[in-house]
Amino acid sequence: MDYKNLKYKITNACDRGLCRCAVGRQDHQLNTYDWLADVPGNDEDTDLVEVQFKNTRKGYYHNINNLPLKKGDVVAVEANPGHDIGVVTLTGRLVKLQVKKANLKSEDDIKRIYRLAKQADMDKYYEAKSREHGTMIQSRQIAKDLGLQMKIGDVEYQGDGNKAIFYYIADERVDFRQLIKDLAATFHVRIEMKQIGARQEAGRIGGTGPCGRELCCATWMKNFVSVSTGAARFQDISLNPQKLAGMCAKLKCCLNYEVDTYIEAGRRMPSKEIVLQTQDSDYYVFKTDILAGIVTYSTDKRIAANLETITAARALEIIEMNKRGEKPASLTDEQTQPTDNRPADLLTGDINRFDRSKKKKKKSANKQAANKQSAKAQAEPAKEQQPNQPKDKPQQSNQPKDKQSDKSKQTAPADRNKDRQQGEKPKQPRQPKQPKRQPNDNRAKSNTAPNGEQAPQQPPQPKTE
Repeated sequence: MDYKNLKYKITNACDRGLCRCAVGRQDHQLNTYDWLADVPGNDEDTDLVEVQFKNTRKGYYHNINNLPLKKGDVVAVEANPGHDIGVVTLTGRLVKLQVKKANLKSEDDIKRIYRLAKQADMDKYYEAKSREHGTMIQSRQIAKDLGLQMKIGDVEYQGDGNKAIFYYIADERVDFRQLIKDLAATFHVRIEMKQIGARQEAGRIGGTGPCGRELCCATWMKNFVSVSTGAARFQDISLNPQKLAGMCAKLKCCLNYEVDTYIEAGRRMPSKEIVLQTQDSDYYVFKTDILAGIVTYSTDKRIAANLETITAARALEIIEMNKRGEKPASLTDEQTQPTDNRPADLLTGDINRFDRSKKKKKKSANKQAANKQSAKAQAEPAKEQQPNQPKDKPQQSNQPKDKQSDKSKQTAPADRNKDRQQGEKPKQPRQPKQPKRQPNDNRAKSNTAPNGEQAPQQPPQPKTE
């Protein structure tokens, strides 16, 4: 293959994956991933370029000088009056789709790009940005002195410092003609007032929603649609104002995302006002799962009593039977219990279930240690109660003395006959040491063998108190 005469360049970024040139800087809101960034000829398709300024303000410009621009480049663009400094966020074919989305129909609204920003341009830009916060605080005091019912939420200076845009929120119409005169006299710049809503303000400030993700109005949403509580009713969401409100104190925009799906699925569900009649009793709707298509009925209107869960198709079938004057034996009759094939969520269970086994092991180990200690404590006083017995004490038997003497009489002659047959002298039994006689102890009785030999004496028995 002749690589020198190729008409298109070879892309070596991520091979149509997550290209670094397509991501760009992530410190800007409403960032768009350019999934056509590494497609050959993408930049040559159009000269339109998307440029972003402070927060969510964007503009579209013509690259008439054919500058090699890419995402993240800082450029100086045409403004009225002077010039402005912004960051390139999108190039190529996707810019056409963004222009249609922004409803820019007139060509006069699309200006041109002058050049890449120079160091002198950046110095003016940083100087103008350093005055924004102080200007906003001072302008709020001026509006308060004039008695205007408005809130100045943000101030944005132009890149060259010749113009300032004041973003404000007001519930009613505000006559700010005198305010503009006072602001122009105070800050000596051209004043532009722009009214925004609560949702636009939240998008400009940014933040994290209760879902854990960045706000939709700060990442991708530009056009805001009115949201009503009816969307929450269709989805069986609790009408709690604190949970339904977003960071802007208005109803969450995400309530409209799935409402169409819920409306379509709700048409296949039975009405909540219809009572199902069976031979046992009447059943009332307790709760419904619209997406799963199941309904739970209760025999009581207010509390959960004798709950029965059936599918929506079975409920509609029973309703038709009741219309014909028929009553089934039960709700689940002629039908198996519906099974839930959805994947189980591990977070719905008890998160402490892994700690319980460890606690049980610790408790059993503690119990065993306590039992050992108690056994030792019981054994020590028993040893102290036993008297000091001699070292060469013969093993005692629990049998009575008469039985022991009979056994000795039976075994002694047999042993002697064996010794005589072998020609050996019979061995004399070893006499145990006699313990010292106590004055109060009774003497142990001695037993004699048939040959006149003295049998081993039993040791004295200790007294039991």
